[in-house]
Amino acid sequence: MMDWLGELFISTQGWLFDTLVQPLLFAIGLASYAEMGFDGIEFVLLGVVELGAAFVLLRPLEAMWPAEKWAERHAVRVDVLYALLNRLGVIPLAVFLLLAPGFSELEGWLRFHDVIPHQLEDWLPALDHHPLASFLIYLVILDFAEYWRHRLSHTWRWWWALHGIHHSQRQMSFWTDSRNHLLDDLIAGFWFACLSLLIGVPPGHFLGLLVALRLVENLSHTNTRLTFGRIGERLIVGPRYHRWHHALDLPANPRFRYGCNFAILLPVWDILFGTLYLRDDIPPTGIHEKTPAEFAARNAFWAQQKFGLQQFAKALFRRNDASRST
Repeated sequence: MMDWLGELFISTQGWLFDTLVQPLLFAIGLASYAEMGFDGIEFVLLGVVELGAAFVLLRPLEAMWPAEKWAERHAVRVDVLYALLNRLGVIPLAVFLLLAPGFSELEGWLRFHDVIPHQLEDWLPALDHHPLASFLIYLVILDFAEYWRHRLSHTWRWWWALHGIHHSQRQMSFWTDSRNHLLDDLIAGFWFACLSLLIGVPPGHFLGLLVALRLVENLSHTNTRLTFGRIGERLIVGPRYHRWHHALDLPANPRFRYGCNFAILLPVWDILFGTLYLRDDIPPTGIHEKTPAEFAARNAFWAQQKFGLQQFAKALFRRNDASRST
């Protein structure tokens, strides 16, 4: 069964490349990116699989054991749009088109100066025969970096102006994972790709690492009462753990001035850096809107993009208190 599914995946990838992607790349003068285009189709197909798996596994969980019951789900629609744009490759394609030339130049410069990023296998040759161990070590390194990217997006006012769009959802569901300002997505993609390049993540690991983190993020945003228990909540980020990160009202503690529970996959980072907060109750999610424009941007895609850019510009050119408004 698995072999059949693998063959179906590969044959679909090949058909899409030959029929759609390769002719398009040649037509617009980007034939040199054909190999990347082929890999990009894999990214899109994996996104389709992710969305299907999330819907099949997590939507019933939300329906049967919800954290909150909503009279209607209108507010969730914009998050579905974000998920489709992100998982089906529209936003990643934009990131690719913007970053690929720069990465090619950087890689060429590094190679010209005999600077080739070392992979883990170069430092620990024994990992050559243990690809799973290598994958897990890269996952821990990238998760640590994602913790700090996430924490900084709450700390720096210009970044919060963009990231706040993600937190403005009052009806948080597994779709909310993809709800991000497009510029915030670009920054996050650049962060993840640059670090992966610098630490020498093999191409074969890159997509797997990205998918692993995204699947956990889908789960952690799910509207469910699911808990992993007193010990489990400190081993992996789950829905109740992450819900406190999205809480409408954060704990009244100076330690949580910018938020809490920033970890993406492993709570150990919140434990080590003093940003862990766990309670048994289930808080409402969102942020307190202060202006009509902020309220209008809660559930409308283009209003969110416009508002985020306006707040971003204000944050860059005005020196105000950088704390998170909740």
